[in-house]
Amino acid sequence: MSTVREGLPEGRYGRSADERADRKLKIVGSVLGVALLGVVGWIGWDYVAGQSVTAEVIKFQIVSASEVKVHLEVRKDSGVTGVCTLSSQDKDHSEVGRADFTFAQRDTRVDEVVSLKTTGRATMVELVGCQEAPAS
Repeated sequence: MSTVREGLPEGRYGRSADERADRKLKIVGSVLGVALLGVVGWIGWDYVAGQSVTAEVIKFQIVSASEVKVHLEVRKDSGVTGVCTLSSQDKDHSEVGRADFTFAQRDTRVDEVVSLKTTGRATMVELVGCQEAPAS
């Protein structure tokens, strides 16, 4: 009795079409993966390097129903005047205060406590953002 084979003998006629397609897919996937990582890295670098004024809320203290003291650390270039916007919210997440604070010091790092006036009792403070003040 003889055995009937349905396919070609393995290794005798080179790679099959499936193996070639798999190899092409791996190459295309690798190239696209590297390109995606490059784009994400470029966007991240542009975001970090493009900001001339950044800040961080170190802590805040609720002084009364109409005032919050906020300790900010601002980082900026020495010749730049920075403007940072703070917002405060009450327990229902309604905004009860918002103000812009200007930092014109020549230092590159400014540690300052600012007073944010509110229309109700605040439960949290949020740094909305910082930017370079427009030239006057």
